[in-house]
Amino acid sequence: MAKDSKRTVLVTGGAGFIGSHTLVELINAGFEVVAVDNFSNSDDTCLKGVEQIVGRKIPFENIDCCDYEAMEKLFQSYEFDSVIHFAAFKAVGESVEMPLKYYRNNITSFLNVLELMQKYNRSNIVFSSSATVYGETDVLPVTEQTPRMPAISSYGNTKQICEDILRDTVASSKIRGIALRYFNPIGAHPSALIGELPRGVPNNLVPFITQTASGVRECLSVFGNDYPTPDGSCIRDYIDVVDLAKAHVSAISRMVEDKNKQNYEIFNVGTGKGTSVLELVSMFEKVNNLKLNYKIAPRRQGDVVAIYADTTLANIELGWKAERSLEDTLASAWKWEQYIRSKK
Repeated sequence: MAKDSKRTVLVTGGAGFIGSHTLVELINAGFEVVAVDNFSNSDDTCLKGVEQIVGRKIPFENIDCCDYEAMEKLFQSYEFDSVIHFAAFKAVGESVEMPLKYYRNNITSFLNVLELMQKYNRSNIVFSSSATVYGETDVLPVTEQTPRMPAISSYGNTKQICEDILRDTVASSKIRGIALRYFNPIGAHPSALIGELPRGVPNNLVPFITQTASGVRECLSVFGNDYPTPDGSCIRDYIDVVDLAKAHVSAISRMVEDKNKQNYEIFNVGTGKGTSVLELVSMFEKVNNLKLNYKIAPRRQGDVVAIYADTTLANIELGWKAERSLEDTLASAWKWEQYIRSKK
């Protein structure tokens, strides 16, 4: 390993929503980065945005992480000691309809990364997990000790399976791993140079809100108003993407600086506050002085009623906490949408 390889991080899915923001925060924290993506749900817009924000080129390879040979060449070509693995399909609804697509992609890509880390003696990995591993839980907020319930989507199940693969790999090798279970990432960088840019029809709520507000989408569908919640819509823990990116930097730093207490650790990454879909829609309208065209649609298969995090462990152990307000986050999401429309 080269001397600076300890401070160099491979970021898979680096052109995506969370990956691009994490590249910025890693560089801000003094790390070197290598990004890999195959643009299956992104393009180079955010990579260019990252380069504008940090003022330099990002080492990047256009590779599918399921392509073992291409990934092996990457490991041979670059010196890095740590990996943050974002690369995965992530649409809950689609995963229910196309489970094999999700199992093949999300698990194969992760197996390839771990096998190559073992083969080339790379030390640390942060796995992009999800609150979906908790399934439909009875006790809120969820802590890291909350039992994982059977996943209600193939997407959620791939996250559970990959957590188990990581746990077993760490137990039998020199690799150290942290699984970050995050809740609902939203928003954009304050510069409005990077944000969430899904291909085609968005699967996530906030890009659908912003695209409806800008006239790209005719109407926003709120899936269900008959859930057992105060206003009948689902409750989620919405976390600003910049806050989330900083949690990944804290997790990598923990392992690089040998501060981890176990070789495999799990942390919830959220705000600790539940907000309903209808509350979020209303807040977006208020913050940005807009009126949204929305309708109530039938419930969507794979959606849990309510989930939000207890983030005490991450606050204490990672020295991290969510800082940006929901109002600021929704303002940044709209600013990003306007920037994207201005480029069209």
